[in-house]
Amino acid sequence: MRAKGSRGVLIGGLAALGLGVVLLLSNFLLISEFNVGALWPLGLVVVGTLVLLRGDLLPGAVARTFGITRGSVESASLEISAGEIDVQAQALTREGRLIAGQFAFDSRPQLSLHDTHAHLRFDRSATPWLSFAPWQVSLARDLPWSIFVSTSLGNVNLDLSGLIVQRAVIGTGMGDIRFVCPQEAFEPIALRSAAGSIQVLTPPGLRARISCAGSRVFRIHADEARYDQIEPGVFVSRDADANAAQVEIQVRGTFGDAYLA
Repeated sequence: MRAKGSRGVLIGGLAALGLGVVLLLSNFLLISEFNVGALWPLGLVVVGTLVLLRGDLLPGAVARTFGITRGSVESASLEISAGEIDVQAQALTREGRLIAGQFAFDSRPQLSLHDTHAHLRFDRSATPWLSFAPWQVSLARDLPWSIFVSTSLGNVNLDLSGLIVQRAVIGTGMGDIRFVCPQEAFEPIALRSAAGSIQVLTPPGLRARISCAGSRVFRIHADEARYDQIEPGVFVSRDADANAAQVEIQVRGTFGDAYLA
């Protein structure tokens, strides 16, 4: 599935731009005997066109639900470029589906298949700028996921407990990250924030090794009841299952705080 075009926003923007140019020329007396009141029917035309093309006038927080069956898929990757939209992800409770959830107005996920691997992409640039509904996705539990999430102003809340993760890279500009560790991760997980807090939560019994690069403007706060610091900036979870696979997490930030809980 590919994102639908935002023709309504384009037409509305062009109409507003054209009207602004006409009014500006009139204000500077470059157009004589111009009657602004004569343009009010143009507003009705623009509104009617937007409703016909888009179904409503201002999408705002309106969201659309979706679901994709798993079929023969044995591995998957999820790529989200969210801009200022918040992102939430968790494990599916219903079997038989690959992914389900909601997306911002007028922006379906792009899906491509390569043999038994599925790649899904959510892209803010393919979404109308007035759409701010959070993107919420639930992922199948019984296959490995590669997860890549980035935002510029949005927050990221990922609960990957119960999921199998091949690799994950999560980054925010001015936004917070809340991350619940998966039970298994084949490659190190990277969490990055330029200006925001990063909260890492490890379920009981999980073996986690977390490397944090702290500074004067990015401080590390670790729950001493849950973690042992084995060397500067390196923490391991306490009371972990010795037979469990170790999850490696790398935390980096510029301004803000990191919380290990």
